[in-house]
Amino acid sequence: MLVSEIDGQRVVGEIVETEAYVGADDEASHGHRRFGVTRRNAVMYGRPGITYVYRIYGMHWCVNAVTSTEGYPAAVLIRAARPIDGMDAARARRPGRPDRDLMRGPANLCRAMSIDGHHNEHPLASPPLWIGPGVAIPDDRISRGPRVGISRAVDDPLRFWIRGSEWVSGRVPREPSTEPVPS
Repeated sequence: MLVSEIDGQRVVGEIVETEAYVGADDEASHGHRRFGVTRRNAVMYGRPGITYVYRIYGMHWCVNAVTSTEGYPAAVLIRAARPIDGMDAARARRPGRPDRDLMRGPANLCRAMSIDGHHNEHPLASPPLWIGPGVAIPDDRISRGPRVGISRAVDDPLRFWIRGSEWVSGRVPREPSTEPVPS
């Protein structure tokens, strides 16, 4: 579960879709060696369990969990969540959207949960933004396929989602990948 208690309002979403960005050899990653360490991506090289929040297209926020050892740039983008609690706050932040679309897509999720650049490098074990335990999902319900919205390393099967979830952001391949996950 991703939980935000921001601006006095609690919003909870069950994470249903993610994308991994792994190391300096991952051409789609902000941590790829062609960039080196920059002010924007330095958080990816930080300690595991903190947020990497950045802007795309100059207007949308995206939230990631830093996942590897300090010094190795790896993070998991939270692409979509199923709203669980705080629906009124999420609806107010995304007016006119059907509930199904409140947290579908990384920018929509951040808007519904009021996540922005102020939350960059925040430890995901404490308020106002944290990841908490959820319901275990059996492995056979998890699908894997190519990441979306990128122009490099597009075929790497590093996107994961709950099969059949109506809350997934879209563009789901017809058949899940059977490729091994790169280490």
